[in-house]
Amino acid sequence: MNSSKLVILGRALIALLFVPAGISKIFGFAGTVGYITSVGLPLPTLAAIGAIVVEVGAGLALLAGYRTQLVALILAAFTLVAAVVFHNFWAAPAEMAQMQQIMFFKNIAVVGGLLILSAFPSTKNN
Repeated sequence: MNSSKLVILGRALIALLFVPAGISKIFGFAGTVGYITSVGLPLPTLAAIGAIVVEVGAGLALLAGYRTQLVALILAAFTLVAAVVFHNFWAAPAEMAQMQQIMFFKNIAVVGGLLILSAFPSTKNN
């Protein structure tokens, strides 16, 4: 498999994390707003809409290879913030700490992949 096909496959796999998550937020909007409220973020409805736009919009753009460098950076920043705000294992109750730590470092790994994709996009529409 040549490198351009691997980049396309990699973009698709990363997009697979974001697009379904954004769609699930649309169909579970009240729950999404409630969860955002529970962590104390201001303007939870606006934050939920923003998360949906980023996850679905940027996820589809990444899948299509549109402005890959910029989109990957946007998703990296979004994912880093999500890791710190929603998966702060250091402040989680003991029974939730391990799962939150796994989710935190999964997000950090995704940020790493997105930064690499931004640095080496191998697409025409960057």
